[in-house]
Amino acid sequence: MSEVARITSETIGLMRTTLSQDDELLAKAGWTAPGSFPTGIQSWPLEAPAKSLFPVLTPLRNRIPRMLAEGGVQANWKAITGINTSLVEPGVSDGNRGGAIVTATADYNAIFREYGLEDYVTWAAYLSASGFMDLNARAQTNLLWALMIAEEFLDLGGNRSLALGTGNRPTVADIGTGGTLAAATTYSVIVVPLSLQGLRAATVAGGVPGSITRSNVDGTSDTYGGGSGRPSTNRTVTTANDGNATHSISATTAATNGAFGYAWFWGAAGSETLGAITTINSVVITGAAAGTQLASALTADNSTNSLVYDGIMTQALSGLGSYVAVQPTGTAGTGTPLTADGVGGVVEIDAALQGFWDNYRLSPDNIWVSSQEQRNITKKVLQGSANAAQRFIINVEQGNIKGGDLVTAYLNKFAMNGAKSIAVRLHPNMPPGTILFDSETLPYPLSNVTDILVKRLRRDYNSTMWPPRTRKYEFGVYCDGVLQNYFPPAFGVITNIGNG
Repeated sequence: MSEVARITSETIGLMRTTLSQDDELLAKAGWTAPGSFPTGIQSWPLEAPAKSLFPVLTPLRNRIPRMLAEGGVQANWKAITGINTSLVEPGVSDGNRGGAIVTATADYNAIFREYGLEDYVTWAAYLSASGFMDLNARAQTNLLWALMIAEEFLDLGGNRSLALGTGNRPTVADIGTGGTLAAATTYSVIVVPLSLQGLRAATVAGGVPGSITRSNVDGTSDTYGGGSGRPSTNRTVTTANDGNATHSISATTAATNGAFGYAWFWGAAGSETLGAITTINSVVITGAAAGTQLASALTADNSTNSLVYDGIMTQALSGLGSYVAVQPTGTAGTGTPLTADGVGGVVEIDAALQGFWDNYRLSPDNIWVSSQEQRNITKKVLQGSANAAQRFIINVEQGNIKGGDLVTAYLNKFAMNGAKSIAVRLHPNMPPGTILFDSETLPYPLSNVTDILVKRLRRDYNSTMWPPRTRKYEFGVYCDGVLQNYFPPAFGVITNIGNG
């Protein structure tokens, strides 16, 4: 027998012996349930389809009617904005005619904008999910939901035209306590105003967005502003030479119209680093800046985005007659919160509602707030004095007492036909420190305005499955239109509200 044949024969013999021993072991041990997944022999009972665990909250988009446009590059309309604006007296003498009134008119337009999102499913991914869920269908459904969420944000605070400009130079002061800053050290402070888009995108760790160049799926690119204004001129302060490393610095800036937040940079002059983002126009600096972005990285005003349309709050802040109030700077780092009037109301909200009546004889229908302002409005209303004009009835039935209070509506004292209840509503994109008033109808006869806000569309939501270029199914969901606001004075904004 050759050497090769001998080795092969021995190997086969060893394998037979091993298999025989395994058979004996299996026969002796039996089968037991696996202790955990995925050990042992077990099935995998997978529920189909995948769960969608994300919110699609679009209250403004749901309410605003959508109407088709008839071509063109913009929506155009005319308005009569006032009659007898020169206040001609109506009295006439015997036999004579009266004076002619002056009628004010205005032309308006809103430029159409295209907006959309894309996704893809590889061929292998589609086949892998076969029998579990249709990935192509889910990709398009997710795109539609994502575009609705993005559209809601644009409806609220899209900013095509309201440039923030250069931040206002801050005022700074040394505070001897409350922080970890060294004594006898000079610090330089810079502030950058942020639009709603900029506030949403900015983080201390990730930085403030400047000019953004986005790579598109077709190999092209688009450049637009990320929502930050131009950095302010720096201001320096030297901490007292008291030998204590307990100093902090207060910094305030004049509020910028259109800003919903402020990014603060500090450190040695020329090396100011991002350290805080606030929704009021002040901050208290207690230690070294925790971020890594330098203020010098932001060199221009990138507050507007030419690819989108102006949202409700941008239009309200653009000098078109809307009610606008900015809370005073107040205490650095704290600001000026809303003020309880002692009889179940809020001073700032009453001032806004009176302004709507005094100037335009109308009352808003909704007060949109963040969770911060929802909580604070409730606190202010419940801070009434002992003689407050409110009464609470408590049901003492066993097991029927519930904790907590919530203000869901506000009584407008300045309405034509008596007090009017205005809904106080949470909005998922409303930033802390801001309140929006909006109206759904106009109380004017023959106004020819059925809805104050209209989404004028050259083309509503449409889904496209692109011709194959690679081994992927590629999808896009798009829309083409603009938010049309027939009467901006029916809206109002209070900004720079402190938390408290």
